[in-house]
Amino acid sequence: MRPALTGGRAAGRRRLALALAALPLGLALTACGGASRADGAGGGGGGHTDGKGSLTLNVGDQKGGSEAMLRAAGELDGLPYRIKWSTFTSGPPLLEAVNAGAVDVGAVGNTPPVFAGAAHSKIKVIAGSHSRSDGEAILVKKDSPLKSPAELKGASIAVAQGSSAHYQLVASLKAVGLTPKDVTLNYLQPADALAAFTRGKVDAWAVWDPYTSQALDQSGARILTSGQGLVNGLSFQVAAPAALDDPAKSGALKDYTARLRRAQDWVFKHPADWAKAWAKATGLPTKVALDAVERTRGTAVPVAVDAAAVASEQRIVDAFAAVRLIPRSFDFGELVDPRFNGGLPPSGTAPRTYGKAH
Repeated sequence: MRPALTGGRAAGRRRLALALAALPLGLALTACGGASRADGAGGGGGGHTDGKGSLTLNVGDQKGGSEAMLRAAGELDGLPYRIKWSTFTSGPPLLEAVNAGAVDVGAVGNTPPVFAGAAHSKIKVIAGSHSRSDGEAILVKKDSPLKSPAELKGASIAVAQGSSAHYQLVASLKAVGLTPKDVTLNYLQPADALAAFTRGKVDAWAVWDPYTSQALDQSGARILTSGQGLVNGLSFQVAAPAALDDPAKSGALKDYTARLRRAQDWVFKHPADWAKAWAKATGLPTKVALDAVERTRGTAVPVAVDAAAVASEQRIVDAFAAVRLIPRSFDFGELVDPRFNGGLPPSGTAPRTYGKAH
């Protein structure tokens, strides 16, 4: 076991962990872990509004998420309706709020809707994006004896329960003939997992960007394996059925998702500018933000939630049901409302790439 950090380095790690604890665990990070409310994962923070008019769209967000991207891209200018923002620290409690009708729409990764659907939550997936999965990784320390995923048998692994990293871990184990029963899972949210990983209390950490970039840059980590080729790279906008059934709110949702698509295009064209804005919004070191943008965040392509996306998500449903990580299988297509798919490329569209932003 590695000794605990002391002095200034420990204080610095704690400050960074606190900043990371509030990061956008869903939007294009293909994440959203399953923290409980006792972990501080509830929503309701913020509460400020943008726009004008009599209609208010209640949007669930995560620090440095949709609001930060829309604002950096100038897409909050001229809103003909109001957006009231509520801040969550992960996807599952955000979807709890959607289910309860407290939030009209919010962004999550590819796995939280699977858990919500298995729990009979009242949600509808209305928009999607596809990004590279290099930032979805199983990390080990640089001096770890582990050299391949097959060597994870018997290892202790930190992972956020119900997150996209959880599925990436299950898929990575399956690819080498292992199951979750062959390892010891430590269900930890990223801030706690960062501390456990840094101090050598776990052998590996399954996580997503920007945590991947931060650990590589600051915590002596290396990538044992990534999600590229194993996970679908999808993330979603998820709405409350009641909001979709309201003509006025449905119109606002159509406009909102269009603004998000334009903002994603802006991120692709201005990766360095977005990284700086993201670092400012989240407290991430600028280099970590730039690395995460280049590896994952800046590659997102708005895509249709089409038959291919549904089939890909169905494989996640079936995989989790098979290892009893959700109580039942179900038809993921029942969660999808395709009305905003028009004009979008198919979900299999290859993520964009660009040169170094710095």
